[in-house]
Amino acid sequence: METKKKKGLSGFKMPHTYVILVTIMVVMLLLTHIVPAGEYDRVEDPVSGKMVVVPGSYHTIDVDAPGFFDLFMALQTGYVDAANIMFLIIFAYGFVYVLTKNGTMDAALGTLVKKVGNRVQLLIPITMLILGFLGSTMGIYEEVYGLFPVFVGIFLALGYDTLVGGAVIFLGVSIGYAAGTTNPYNIAVAQDVAGVELYSGMGMRWIIFAVFELVTIVYLMRYAAKVKADPTKSVMYGVDVDDVQRKSLADLDDVRMTPRQILCLLEFFGVIGFLLYAVLNLGWYVDEIAALFLMAMVLAGIISGYSATEICKTFIESTKSMVGSMLIVGFTRGITILMKQGCITDTIVYGLVSLFEGGSSYMAAYGMLIMQNIIKFFINGSTSQATITMPIMAPTAELVGLSKQIAVMAYQFGNGFADFFWPTGCALCCGLMGVPLNKWYKFATPLFLIFLGLEFAFITAAVFTGYC
Repeated sequence: METKKKKGLSGFKMPHTYVILVTIMVVMLLLTHIVPAGEYDRVEDPVSGKMVVVPGSYHTIDVDAPGFFDLFMALQTGYVDAANIMFLIIFAYGFVYVLTKNGTMDAALGTLVKKVGNRVQLLIPITMLILGFLGSTMGIYEEVYGLFPVFVGIFLALGYDTLVGGAVIFLGVSIGYAAGTTNPYNIAVAQDVAGVELYSGMGMRWIIFAVFELVTIVYLMRYAAKVKADPTKSVMYGVDVDDVQRKSLADLDDVRMTPRQILCLLEFFGVIGFLLYAVLNLGWYVDEIAALFLMAMVLAGIISGYSATEICKTFIESTKSMVGSMLIVGFTRGITILMKQGCITDTIVYGLVSLFEGGSSYMAAYGMLIMQNIIKFFINGSTSQATITMPIMAPTAELVGLSKQIAVMAYQFGNGFADFFWPTGCALCCGLMGVPLNKWYKFATPLFLIFLGLEFAFITAAVFTGYC
């Protein structure tokens, strides 16, 4: 009996990513029938022009909670709302697929390995620091979605696993975004709404950026080294990988670049360079970036000598690998849509904030940190979370003797560093890198717990020093 019980426990398997997301949608649907519908009054902030919550204005409202059919309608609406992201995923991977199929990526990797030898692992910290800096200062995030298939292919070829290649991009940009220094989408909005001088407290935020980036890089490099030494230690061990991506260093030893491949590689770097320029200087976002990748895919096919028919067939081939990842977007949007239909988001925020009003300064600071982490599950968007929570959190902080800057820090931690853990935040990027949610959690949970410890340490230091 004992043997059977043990076998049953060890044989437990996490359900498919879609099952997890559908379960969350069902739970949200049930909550709309349990949690009272309510909302805060909102007014336009004269400085930022954004609609912000009026503190103390929460009131219940009478709305019809979504029904069973609305569950499926939310999924359909989610796909429509997220169409731009979905086509960005398809077009970006189509470009990379052409470069992979015509041998450009293999030839480039072979050259890279010959040049840097054992120092190839330095790609991890260098890439993560660059993306982290861009995320922290400029608010880069969705703009890097097209890089996922590139780096997954690179690190697979270098002897690592899918997760390492994807995590270099995902953790690199998300940790930098979360540890915002001048990020206009989280720090700037939060400080403006809270009534704090814009970009004040910069020294502490740069320390936060350095600490969290260092911890993340060390964590990922240790995992990568373990996988490189013994592939069976990978959390992805036994998970199938696309044959187009599956390579080994031995396969790359004798690869030489042809003139066509050199031109394609130049196009690749040109596209990435122009993408960064356009995002930072021309105001490009998802639609323009998707169009750029589509154009780049066609041009890569022409340079490769493909006919129009061959380019079309290659594009169709590429979509087969990304359908699963693309469909995840609709599920995550559907969860948000159900909460909006039931009008329960403001009620949840009101209930959570009410728990720590009147407490001590330390307890209030810890409470704000915990609440912002929880609220992140229900509000997918840094600007949205700032405009909803900061008008409430900032005056609450003052009532218990804390500076508004500490309320901003609690928001920054809860909004940003929970994003790579909650399924509403990480499911899309897991799909982009081809990592099932259960595998991601096996890798990311220890890192998230480390982050929570660091967050509490920084919050404690901020309260103790009177950070303002």
